[in-house]
Amino acid sequence: MTDIKGKRILLGLSGGIAAYKAAELTRLLAQAGAEVRVVMTEAACRFITPVTMQALSGNPVHTDLWDASVPNNMAHIELSRGCDAIVIAPASADFLAKLALGLCDDLLSTLCLARECPLLAAPAMNLQMWGNPATQRNLAQLRADGIAILGPASGDQACGEVGMGRMLEAVEIFEEIDASFQPKLLAGKRVLVTAGPTLEPIDTVRGITNTRSGKMGYAVARAARDAGATVTLLSGPTALAPPRGLERIDVSSAQEMHDAVMARVAKADVFISVAAVADYRPKEAKGHKLKKGTGEMMLELQPNPDILGTVAARRRPPFCVGFAAETENLEAYADAKRRRKKVPLLAANLAQHAFGADDNQLILFDDAGKHELPRAPKIVLARALIAHIAKLLPKK
Repeated sequence: MTDIKGKRILLGLSGGIAAYKAAELTRLLAQAGAEVRVVMTEAACRFITPVTMQALSGNPVHTDLWDASVPNNMAHIELSRGCDAIVIAPASADFLAKLALGLCDDLLSTLCLARECPLLAAPAMNLQMWGNPATQRNLAQLRADGIAILGPASGDQACGEVGMGRMLEAVEIFEEIDASFQPKLLAGKRVLVTAGPTLEPIDTVRGITNTRSGKMGYAVARAARDAGATVTLLSGPTALAPPRGLERIDVSSAQEMHDAVMARVAKADVFISVAAVADYRPKEAKGHKLKKGTGEMMLELQPNPDILGTVAARRRPPFCVGFAAETENLEAYADAKRRRKKVPLLAANLAQHAFGADDNQLILFDDAGKHELPRAPKIVLARALIAHIAKLLPKK
């Protein structure tokens, strides 16, 4: 379900309490079909044993620069050849400094210097070490050298303090590795994505909404980010954590989403309207809780603004992509919606098969006809959608 399957990944561990997360990362990579080779520094072996990492990876773990089991005693050359990526997790402040200076006094640092593949590093250290000017200077150099820095996050640390320097969780690092293998089809593009439901207030405690989870919109935002785009995600109320590396703006009502879109759409190259925006809202939202009566209550509704239609009607619109969730006559209704909104691409699905689920199936409608995407995890469909968008974008 990812592009990690079949990849050869060298996982390096430097010293740090976050080394325990490397065990889970190894398991995730192996389950996804990657071949994982583990190299550990002497300090890393103080936190987790090579036996553990060997059991999880299914391969011998290397710790010695002079490992006689490697052909010609050149472990620093042989182990990196044929790798698709080297991932350092955890990457301590000391190890980052070595990378920045090009030092190689052990097997792992020597492998990094002798590599021919991308290098990704997940920092893990105390918050004061992270904020130290020397560490920040080293990180700037590493980024300039093309090394991908994954995180860190802010949170509880083993020392008892709270702040930046906590290594990303294993699943987050896994997703970043997966993203690194995605083709950068939208490099240099700015993408605006809407996701989730809207909530139209009736009074201060009640509102009209729908069962949209936001999972598809979040997957589209992540896929666009993985494709190299600068992504802004406008999200209705949802409990989902946003993908890393993009801007998320929270909105509630359809009017708020409309206003947020219109404030940003002029700078967008692509607008993807995934959100399930309410068609109507109460004409008058009460400023207090309505008390329960004994009879029926009449609720007068008025139409919400048509966000996708408004964007598509701009004098210079971005490339617009709409979504349609139907319960019947999917193809007829979706194609009619695309023509009515005058958008170049529309993705359609049956609502009863998609809302809240982790997988979906889509039919894409464009000027060339329809293109069916079979049921798959939403991130897989999102990446297929982004690839289709990239093919349709006007070439400079």
